[in-house]
Amino acid sequence: MKLLVIRFSSIGDIVLTTPVIRCLKRQYPEAEIHFLVRQSFRSAIEHNPHISRLHTYESHLKALADTLKKEDFDLIIDLQKNFRSRKISRMLEKPRLSFPKLNVLKWIYVHTKINLLPDKSIVDRYFRAVRRLKVTNDGQGLEFFIPESARTGEDDIPMSHWDGFTGCVIGGSFFTKKFPVDKWIAFCRESPFPVILLGGPQDREAGEAIAQAVPGKVYNACGKFSLLESADLVRRAKVIVSNDTGLMHIAAAFRKPIISLWGNTAPDMGMFPYYGANNRRAHPAPLSAMMENKTLGCHPCSKLGFDRCPKKHFRCMYDLPVASISGSVQQYWKET
Repeated sequence: MKLLVIRFSSIGDIVLTTPVIRCLKRQYPEAEIHFLVRQSFRSAIEHNPHISRLHTYESHLKALADTLKKEDFDLIIDLQKNFRSRKISRMLEKPRLSFPKLNVLKWIYVHTKINLLPDKSIVDRYFRAVRRLKVTNDGQGLEFFIPESARTGEDDIPMSHWDGFTGCVIGGSFFTKKFPVDKWIAFCRESPFPVILLGGPQDREAGEAIAQAVPGKVYNACGKFSLLESADLVRRAKVIVSNDTGLMHIAAAFRKPIISLWGNTAPDMGMFPYYGANNRRAHPAPLSAMMENKTLGCHPCSKLGFDRCPKKHFRCMYDLPVASISGSVQQYWKET
């Protein structure tokens, strides 16, 4: 049996497909599993040993479809479920399975604050796509694979951080998903442990401002490392404090204690840190704290994000208590 799994983007969403890929391979060991992803996100999945072949998408659907047709897949498992993934499926003329995206329920939640969403991770909804194959969730959570060439060493971080550090993921796909710089500075001053800031090149300037405000304790790694190298720093961290972004899900794959910070989005939408079966929003994993301002009448204001706060106060992030975040880090640090 030859299967094509489609998930174009983004890093976190791709990592959240890994339980399905693993269970497909283990429960159908003879299956040849191919994965279709955007070229810019290939490093998030390319080292997964359960995948037989990786295909990448850039811009030309017709050329891509012509290439994929030669594979003669038996089945398409669409875990993206958008216009492009449906179009590719139609062009390949093969049976397609998909999952409930629940966009209508998300719209209702965002615009009316009436929450009709199931208390489940999106991982559980991904498994709905393979229900007809009788593939079941093994409960072992997410996976992320780092090749030896991307492993970091002591020379990559300051000596002051060798005995342990808190990884702070300061990046995010939208402004309204990012904990503000001055709040990060307050946290770094409050927390007693060394800190490594994690993010992409676009977060470098914000990282410098935080590091300069708290010299010695904070190391700015934003933009210095590849995704795989940053993931390895996540693996090495004692505790992770993170915005709702891809490295948060990579931290969950490594079973790290996570304090997740929620701005315009909400964990009720199903994208909270997932550690395995029976992991729910209402019953999070023992080492997962979700910081969210649920008292605001405007929260959540989007399932994706904005370049600025629509209400101009950004209280969803500014009201998150630094002392509580620091307290959770100290508690998790002791427990690990």
